[in-house]
Amino acid sequence: MAERGDEFRDLDVPSLQGARPNMPTLLTFVGAVAMLYLARDVFLPIAIALLLTFALAPVVTTLRRVGLSRVLAVISTVLFAFSLIAVVSLVIALQVSHLARSIPTYQANVVSKIETMREAGSGTGIVSQISAVLERISREISEMSSEVASDDAPPKPVLVEIYAPDHPIQVLTNLIVPLLAPVAMAGLVIVVVIFMLLEREDLRDRFIRLVGYGDLHRTTEALEDAGTRVGHYLLMQLVVNILYGVPVALGLWLIGIPNAILWGLLAIVFRFLPYIGPIIAMILPLFLAVAVAPGWTMLIWTAALFIVMELVINNVVEPTLYGSKTGLSPLAVIVSAIFWAWIWGPVGLVLSTPLTVCLVVLGKHVPQFGFLQVLFGSDPVLAPHARLYQRLLAGDPDEATDQAEERLEEDYLIDYYATVAIPALVLAERDRARGVMSEEQRLRVAESGLTLVANMDDIALEEAEEDDGDDALVEPDGEREAVPEAGAGQRILCIGGRGELDDVTAAMLAQVLRVEGAHAATESFRQMEPARIRQIPVRDLDTVVICYLNQDSLKHARFAVRRLKRIYAALRVGVALWKPGEDEEEPDLKAAVAAGAALNADFLCTDMTTAAIAALTKAPVVPLATPGKVRARRRLVADRPKVVSLR
Repeated sequence: MAERGDEFRDLDVPSLQGARPNMPTLLTFVGAVAMLYLARDVFLPIAIALLLTFALAPVVTTLRRVGLSRVLAVISTVLFAFSLIAVVSLVIALQVSHLARSIPTYQANVVSKIETMREAGSGTGIVSQISAVLERISREISEMSSEVASDDAPPKPVLVEIYAPDHPIQVLTNLIVPLLAPVAMAGLVIVVVIFMLLEREDLRDRFIRLVGYGDLHRTTEALEDAGTRVGHYLLMQLVVNILYGVPVALGLWLIGIPNAILWGLLAIVFRFLPYIGPIIAMILPLFLAVAVAPGWTMLIWTAALFIVMELVINNVVEPTLYGSKTGLSPLAVIVSAIFWAWIWGPVGLVLSTPLTVCLVVLGKHVPQFGFLQVLFGSDPVLAPHARLYQRLLAGDPDEATDQAEERLEEDYLIDYYATVAIPALVLAERDRARGVMSEEQRLRVAESGLTLVANMDDIALEEAEEDDGDDALVEPDGEREAVPEAGAGQRILCIGGRGELDDVTAAMLAQVLRVEGAHAATESFRQMEPARIRQIPVRDLDTVVICYLNQDSLKHARFAVRRLKRIYAALRVGVALWKPGEDEEEPDLKAAVAAGAALNADFLCTDMTTAAIAALTKAPVVPLATPGKVRARRRLVADRPKVVSLR
């Protein structure tokens, strides 16, 4: 038992040693951020090329499996990818040019709608009054400024503008210079992508050599994990955006919005921006819907189209395609978007999610950067029993109930109590024993725990109805073994041993026994006091189970068992000395009976499943043995020689 307690001692609270950044790690992180910001012109094309390499690597691998050489597969993939990007960019540019030429024709509709809105507001007088106030304030300010200027300031000089016609070379220069930076970056990205795809294995080996041979397995796993997550995210993001943009373009064309192809392509591009991208893609067609038609019908249909598409994409398509491959929490996506937009501008906003995925992978596989996974990852950072203890400690049984119901969608009630609730209460008991828990906190945890058990009554009733009178406690090989009418007719009392926390465990055990068909009741630990113990209706019971969380309660348990058996010798009395950990694959009832013999108890259990089975088992009562010290004392009195008085 001591060995088993040591085994589970390390499982109580999840270790976050690797997730706590030390000072050198923080300095390294700050230095890296400063370097990324100051040298963004260097790192930005490399980051874009790296992410494109992750996205195009599966295509290159597929072409090589078909039989193409490495160089031909890389050149074909890069040529196709960037040709597609160039075609899309050209179509967008042509559509924008056509839209710019058409804007003056929509001016009359815009002015008409503004006049209509002004007339509608003038009926109430609010718009006209506000306009009059603003005009009066503006007029007074202008008059005051003109008076001051006329008194103090010298007359303003007359601005003279020299007009010089632009030469063809100047016009060409003004056209080419703004395009030099984007074209140069695009060319640099293409070259870097080609070389990264050609030297992919060599770059991987050099990275592994840089990290060191000692962590070869960890480095390999990190590279595979990063490639899988980023590649899957980029591919699924492109698929989702296409499934969004194509119906949007078709719907806008049917509604009558001009340049529907442009808005569909922009919707595909803008959806790479987290959260704000769909809003930007929707605003421009809405403004155009206001300008094109004289009425408001086109605006309503356009807004309805975007709302329906967002609902379908967000609730159907994205959960189906994404799953949990990225490993980022929703808050991490927002924070990363703000951070990378600050570092690298709009391009950083587009790259924010895949770059943050790489950071999470780094934190997952490199202990020094474990805090990155804790901050941005989607995996729970607390074990279920630690989360439950935190909710009980905060006095929030409602959220604890929500967490329990989520877990009970897959597990049974007895499994939840055994693997989550009991370990959580063991944490509470250990904090109480160490003196770090106040009396108020202890009572709050106990009260919240009892509320949680009460909230589980409906689930317990559903399980009892599902069992339909069959007991299903034993689960060898993952299948529930049915024992007909396991608890039928059994009268069992579950009672706390030494405190309010023990009362909570007794309530849990009683609820499990009721699921199995037994008539199980609970009593407070105060009923075990010498002045009250005889008030327990032991003659109406078959079994009493005394529950303890404190591992140093064996003496108290032995005393309680003897008192109960002296009151009623035919009573079965068991002890549940809870220990955290998973349930045993095969509950050992014989071992429980043998362990209980040392306490004169009928059984001694340490887990919920064994305790429930032992309580429901009909077995002969273990007789109360006479303590050895009492027999020795009686023998000493009997053998003592008589003292003769000399008086």
